[in-house]
Amino acid sequence: MNGPAKADTAFRTIGEVAEETGLPQHRLRYWEQRFPELRPLTRAGQRRYYRPEDVALVRRIDDLLNRQGYTIRGVQQLLASEAASGRRRAAGPAAPKPVKAPEPETSPLRELRDLLAAALDRDAA
Repeated sequence: MNGPAKADTAFRTIGEVAEETGLPQHRLRYWEQRFPELRPLTRAGQRRYYRPEDVALVRRIDDLLNRQGYTIRGVQQLLASEAASGRRRAAGPAAPKPVKAPEPETSPLRELRDLLAAALDRDAA
């Protein structure tokens, strides 16, 4: 950031959050659409102002998606279940196991394909 550093409690613009987190602004706007918990204040001219808790949530979503292997849907479910149970964790690691996309070698379709290929091989022999 240029100029003096802002206090931890100060509101930040989307540009400042993008610079701080290393995430592009378009991704932050996309996450606002996908995660109802992420709602920065909007002022005149649709200018977004992120509260400190919004920035913490952005960091948490980034960690869950890009480091822990959650899918967008998995993060949505995790945040919704936390909201339903009345707890909201700021930036710590998530307690439940990540909902991951299936690994290519363990995908159910690949397993089925391998079973069918083996059966065809047995029939051909």
